[in-house]
Amino acid sequence: MDHMAVGDGLASTEDGYRLSSPDATLAAGEGTAYRFTVTGPDAKPVTAFALDQTKRMHFYAIRTDLTGFQHLHPTMAADGTWTADLSALAPGSWRMFASFTPDGGAGKGTAYVLSRAVTVHGIEKRTPVPAADARARVDGYTVTVQGEPMAGMSHPLTVTVTKDGRPVTTLQPYLDTYAHLTAFHEGDTAFAHLHPTTRVDGDHGGPKLAFDADLPTVGNWRLFLQFRAGGELHTAALTLQVG
Repeated sequence: MDHMAVGDGLASTEDGYRLSSPDATLAAGEGTAYRFTVTGPDAKPVTAFALDQTKRMHFYAIRTDLTGFQHLHPTMAADGTWTADLSALAPGSWRMFASFTPDGGAGKGTAYVLSRAVTVHGIEKRTPVPAADARARVDGYTVTVQGEPMAGMSHPLTVTVTKDGRPVTTLQPYLDTYAHLTAFHEGDTAFAHLHPTTRVDGDHGGPKLAFDADLPTVGNWRLFLQFRAGGELHTAALTLQVG
């Protein structure tokens, strides 16, 4: 349904493409507009982007303790400046990721994930990453992940969604699938997008969803599963240990 991105997202440059932003610090406790541009190997702003899961740009914000996850779809001005409207951020160190595929130039058709570090003013209160657990609960739903991924190898993962002990078969399409799954590595916040292999077939899906997991390094990965049900978007988080 989509294709594997280059690298782990921790660099601001790749193959001549560069993520730039005037904002190295942001205020805490209030929504803010984060502005950025992507320039190409010719040093000019890129304005042609291919659709990836119905969007031309996916933007993620994550604090270094793997809390505060936000997944946004920013808007682009004619000059190539993107604006991501972030919800309030807690004080601390954050990383902002831009996931995109150029629709022209040397990198046409290649998926990139670039990122920049941002400091949010204030006293940081870090939260320990929860222990590995195959289940997570959110808004009355239970999400269960099955699979034993190995670092550096592609492995299937199956996600099952239930509510009150019953399978949920009313998942609504979201970004051309029934769920979106993103992972960040404990310690360095390396990025991985786990690719959905369950195609949308009508207005209702579930309870089982299939993903292709390619997690490059061992350790704990914090997974964020987003799915739409009951007309609302829900985000479940759990920790997966990768050997």
